[in-house]
Amino acid sequence: MGTSKLNIRIFCAFEGLLLTAALGGAIWSSRAEQWSPLVLVLVLLALSLGGQRLVFTIRGQHLSAGFVAQVLAMSLLGPAPAVAIALAAALFISVGRKLPLSAWLTNLAAFAVFPLIGGLLVQVLAGNVHDAGNLRAQSITFGLIVFGVFMVTNALNFSVIALDNRFVESRSLVAQARELFAPLLPGQIAAGALTAVLAVAYTNVGLSALLAAVLVIVIFQYLMVALLRSEDRADQLEARSIHLASLQLGVLTTLVETLALRDRSTARHGAAVARFARALAQEVGSSEADQDLVHTAGLLHDIGKFALPDHILHAEILSDQDWAVIRRHPQDGATLVGRLDGYGPVAEAILYHHEHVDGSGYPAGLIGNEIPLASRIIATCSTYDTLTARESYRSPMTPQDAMAELRRVAGRQLDSELVESFIQMLERDGPVTIAQGDDADFEAELAFERRARQIAAPTLG
Repeated sequence: MGTSKLNIRIFCAFEGLLLTAALGGAIWSSRAEQWSPLVLVLVLLALSLGGQRLVFTIRGQHLSAGFVAQVLAMSLLGPAPAVAIALAAALFISVGRKLPLSAWLTNLAAFAVFPLIGGLLVQVLAGNVHDAGNLRAQSITFGLIVFGVFMVTNALNFSVIALDNRFVESRSLVAQARELFAPLLPGQIAAGALTAVLAVAYTNVGLSALLAAVLVIVIFQYLMVALLRSEDRADQLEARSIHLASLQLGVLTTLVETLALRDRSTARHGAAVARFARALAQEVGSSEADQDLVHTAGLLHDIGKFALPDHILHAEILSDQDWAVIRRHPQDGATLVGRLDGYGPVAEAILYHHEHVDGSGYPAGLIGNEIPLASRIIATCSTYDTLTARESYRSPMTPQDAMAELRRVAGRQLDSELVESFIQMLERDGPVTIAQGDDADFEAELAFERRARQIAAPTLG
């Protein structure tokens, strides 16, 4: 804590030196001609102060039309008047926002340094703007100089404030640049271009052009504020959408994990089917999105069993009544998953994963390609894993025997082409390589953060 307070004191002393040096530089560079015409000084002072009435706060940054007036002062008057106008604005801001005295020093230092540097830059690059014979001040080159000075001084202003935040609040400079400076850069570029146009208009037409431009600045500021407000609301909406999707998935995850606690074999089966299904979808040329879909549906395809009573869930022998209850689990699972935004295709895949290509399956008796591809993929993978699982109520088959069984039911229960692709994949890569056999990691498969963002994204379109 002692080191932190010492750093703050050192930085405050540094800001005091900056302010003193800037004031000294302004006095040294001041010339009588810089304060003429007086009406221009007063107009820019009024615009600088009045611009604070159009202030808008976003991401911790205060935006106003006042900065345009201050850069015009640097460009059309000189360093000393620009410093005076900017300091008046700094005092106006500090009093109006009831800032602590430490913030007063930061504002005064920043508002003294960047106008001095900007005004001197204009003098070096454009010469004496007050000289009637200075043709550069009436050219496009002058506009480019003003634009460059706008961007440089804007960056300097941000840098002084960012350094203060770094020492006082320990906020990373890189994070501030990314979160505060970069999002506002397009608007600042537009403001810089407008400032350059106004400066060239004044040097060519005179004060009347600048007076007419006051309305343009006000309109521009309102448009920029509206744009930034819209972007800020979009960011908030994205955060809320992701938060809502995460909450929905959190509930679903809890249900699946609860099912895993009741019946570990169901959890292991879901993880194995999910891995097999993704690999098979990739094998048959499905897109990344469809691979994600079948992976998620494979993981959740038995979520409907959450509602099954324990005497059915753990039974080795099932009655006809028990089978009638079990056959409801695709519909129950699809209803549960379908309530999540963005999970409609997953719910559909779950609903039809017990359909048979010959129409003898349930719940709808679909035939062939009427069954969604994702459901047919899950059916193939689920059948194979059930046949080879150690915890099955029957003795597990070897992978070779299970492949033979898949071929036997192909064309009746399972899709023949998918069966052949699946067997080809197993023979090439090995079943253990694809799904880790009985060691399929359910918790690792239950990683929903990326899926939550994917669900939230469509709501922002």
